[in-house]
Parts: sequence; C-alpha cells; structure tokens
Amino acid sequence: QVQLVESGGGLVQAGGSLRLSCAASGLTLARNAVGWFRQAPGKEREFVGGISWHGVSSAYYADSVKGRFIISRDYAKNTVSLQMLSLKPEETAVYYCAASPELVATPRAAAYVYWGQGTQVTVSS
Repeated sequence: QVQLVESGGGLVQAGGSLRLSCAASGLTLARNAVGWFRQAPGKEREFVGGISWHGVSSAYYADSVKGRFIISRDYAKNTVSLQMLSLKPEETAVYYCAASPELVATPRAAAYVYWGQGTQVTVSS
C-alpha cells in the first residue's frame, strides 16, 4: 500500500521560512516525478513545483515561487522536501505532495496518482 505523508507545516511570520517534507512508504520516490501543490480556502488547487525522476532530477517551479522555493530529494530517506523562503500571507494553504509515474514533473494534477493528506502552512502578516 502506497502512502505519502507530509510534515513540517506550521505558523510562520511573513518573510519567514519553512521546510516541508514528503515521506513515502510502498513507493520509491526516486522512480517517480513528485509534485507539490497547495490549496487555500475557497480557491482551486495550485501547482507549486515538482521534481522529475532521479534520472533527470530537474526541478520545475510555478512563476509565483520561483527563486524562493527549492525542491530536493533525499534518496536514503525516500523523501522529497520543499524549502520555502520569504513566505507571504497569501501563501497560506494546505500543501500536498503527490507522486506521478510520469518521469517528468508536470503541473497537471491529473498526472499524479498518489497524494498525501496535506499539511497546513499559515503565514501571518
């Protein structure tokens, strides 16, 4: 049984940083593209960024977070992390990680088969 579990969410002041982690069981994340999405109350789910499988391992970010967010892999721990810098209040949302059998990360949510339960990130002004 595949399970993705996000951790690291919490409350942070505007301009602060958080590091989210996505841990997998029953699935080797290195063999999958992994995406990060977020959903704020009353808004649609939004692609934040993703990282392609280990053979390419290139990261791809939404324009809104480019230069502030960094996605990386820890192969030994079978995790993917999302480092978030200079957070803004409007980035308050539930953040989800997801795994796709496609090799290259994509902003298409439908491409992702496995999803975590999400972790709340709240950025205060």
